[in-house]
Amino acid sequence: MRVRWLAWVLMVLPTVAMALTPVTLCPGQTVEPMADGRMLGHLPYAEANPADLVTIPGDFGVGRPCVMHRDAAAAMVQLLAAADLQPAVKGKLRGISCFRTIERQRQIFCSQIGPKKRCANAAERAKSSGPPGYSEHATGYALDFAIRPLTKGCGDVSDCIARTPPGKWLLQHAPEFGFELSFPAGNAQGVTWEPWHWRWVGTSATAPGASAARALFTTARTRFPAQPAVRDVTLPPEWQKAIAPSPVPTPGPTPAWPK
Repeated sequence: MRVRWLAWVLMVLPTVAMALTPVTLCPGQTVEPMADGRMLGHLPYAEANPADLVTIPGDFGVGRPCVMHRDAAAAMVQLLAAADLQPAVKGKLRGISCFRTIERQRQIFCSQIGPKKRCANAAERAKSSGPPGYSEHATGYALDFAIRPLTKGCGDVSDCIARTPPGKWLLQHAPEFGFELSFPAGNAQGVTWEPWHWRWVGTSATAPGASAARALFTTARTRFPAQPAVRDVTLPPEWQKAIAPSPVPTPGPTPAWPK
């Protein structure tokens, strides 16, 4: 029995050692992954296949086009059409950050670390942003909403969005289009409450594209549930009529991100 136990330990040790190999996230910021594969609380995500990415039509993107996975993009078109049925929300929802390459995520994550910056180190930065290789944005299924025009006293990526009419509408209705709030208040991942950050998982397990999206977020949805979360709902009949047929974005070249 002791020999078998020792053999098992010797077999597993290299895997554990590899999993816990420190990673340099930014210059001067080398961090050891957690035992479960997370980095500073965030789960790992690979970068989406460019062939699966499309651009949301119109002026939805703020500052740059909003690029998402084709399935999430189709749902977003429907969500925006439904939002436009409400006078207090119509035309106000925008996407300030959608798909991000891992390299782009590195720029965003690292740019706020250092002397006279917002964060002293990677651990502090990870409370409000995923490290490169550990962000839902890389999947193409997640985005950060913004409101235009800006609400007085409430800037972008601020939790005050939850108190605005568009933010309240998202909290009530976004799950009806397959979107769920990744980082609710007090989440076990240690990420700040982000009522602007939503991921798409489809309205049901059988919805087109939902199985692939849900497979990516299986661990997140099981261990760190979204709130509000998708409950496999059916779109209200009045909205089905209002938003159908909805134009589906067509694939196009991914925009070149600034260096």
